[in-house]
Amino acid sequence: MNEPRGQHVCLDYLGWQWPDEEGVDRSAWMLEVLREGARLAGAREVHAHVQAFDGSESPEGFAAVVLIDESHVSAHCYADSGQLAIDAFTCGGCDAEVIADHIHATLTEAIPEIRLLRRQALDRFLNGDD
Repeated sequence: MNEPRGQHVCLDYLGWQWPDEEGVDRSAWMLEVLREGARLAGAREVHAHVQAFDGSESPEGFAAVVLIDESHVSAHCYADSGQLAIDAFTCGGCDAEVIADHIHATLTEAIPEIRLLRRQALDRFLNGDD
């Protein structure tokens, strides 16, 4: 059996809460956590962006993405319900588990109340030669 070419790790959290502090941008902090995870895994970042939503047109929260040369790392938050979804999708030599481990460790240290509801890893780019 040939090995899959990609990994996709999804993390679903409940309890995203962040104290309102003057000058602290929660969405920018999360983007930096994603970027650090990608760097630790040896991924090459090609673009990063975060978009915060104030609740006027979309539910309050944010969407953040780090495009890497082997796919992406992203986060999506619904702040009003405390939901946070993370995914790390890689193909090639970069390990999505390293990214997910870093993000999880950073989140649980910064927000002790946050709860991991599900962690799921999927093989991607299967070649069908089994």
